[in-house]
Amino acid sequence: MYPRILEKTIREQIGRKRGVILMGARQVGKTTLIKKILEGKDYLFLDGDDPTVRSLFSSPNTEQIRSIVGDHKLLFIDEAQRIPDIGLTLKIISDRFPGIQWIASGSSSFDLGNQLNEPLTGRKWEYELFPVAWEEFEEKEGYLRAEQQLEERLLYGMYPDVLNHRGAEREVLKELVSSYLYRDILTFSEIRKTEILDDLVLALALQTGNEVNYNELSQTVGVNKITVQKYIDLLEKSYIIFRLRSFSRNLRNEIKRNRKIYFYDNGIRNMIIGNFAPLRMRTDTGALWENFLISERMKQNHYKNTFARMYFWRTRQQQEVDLVEEKEGKIFGFEFKWKAGSTGRISKTFTNAYHAETRVIDRSNFREFVVIGS
Repeated sequence: MYPRILEKTIREQIGRKRGVILMGARQVGKTTLIKKILEGKDYLFLDGDDPTVRSLFSSPNTEQIRSIVGDHKLLFIDEAQRIPDIGLTLKIISDRFPGIQWIASGSSSFDLGNQLNEPLTGRKWEYELFPVAWEEFEEKEGYLRAEQQLEERLLYGMYPDVLNHRGAEREVLKELVSSYLYRDILTFSEIRKTEILDDLVLALALQTGNEVNYNELSQTVGVNKITVQKYIDLLEKSYIIFRLRSFSRNLRNEIKRNRKIYFYDNGIRNMIIGNFAPLRMRTDTGALWENFLISERMKQNHYKNTFARMYFWRTRQQQEVDLVEEKEGKIFGFEFKWKAGSTGRISKTFTNAYHAETRVIDRSNFREFVVIGS
């Protein structure tokens, strides 16, 4: 098992009054992490994918909960989003059984979040788990071995099963995409036509690192703009993609409302487009490098509570900055170049307007960027 940065954080909450919610995509290791944290402890495990569990735990009364939980002081509910009204059930446990601490994991923020946020206000700690972070990968593999595998990670990504099945990465990714990618979207939304999702995700994958135009996407996919926006929102809430907004404060010619879309994992992106060719044979190496760096930075900012806000910046004159971070009142700009020593300069217009600290990130110094606080 790869070490996870969140392990220490969640361990510190065990035995305290509030419940713990862990959300993230399917197959990123949520169940494995929680079971490791609870190893050696007496806890009750309930699987929300089990129809019997769903039946028993859907809107039970106090006595039914008492009967199900018994003498256990720890309760772990996996895939909690599959259980109807789970938020109200956990609220009852928090209020009526203060000696019991619950932990719930879920793979779709659009459903689990809706069920939990209002009923459990003040009763939970909430965390998100992503594919393995470079810091976690390096801790297990060692600095040198990790560095030697950088190009593989740009191609095959950081899902635990991918890392644990060297030589079979494509087969694992194919199973992840075909069996898990849309499961929660199709379960919890009214969408039934996977071909529209397939076309949209492919279009997004081919535009990684570029600004996304919803009107153009609607023409490509053959549905209206509102439907495209709805699908993108669902894809984001299912931990497949995430969006960066454009940064704008005071320059008239700045692009203000556009979005860039990135994938949480390079391997998923490459599986979608069906391209695992070596980097030397690709035309999208820059996009892979940018997606990798931004997704890794996003993981670090989440795990380490940096409270940094992430954006991109561009003007109508095509001046741009790949990543802008706003943190503690300061502005930071980053430009990404795959080749070490590549010429890269960040727009003086941006630097002067925002008094920003800027850096070019390439293969020679990327570790400082993707391991915050190292």
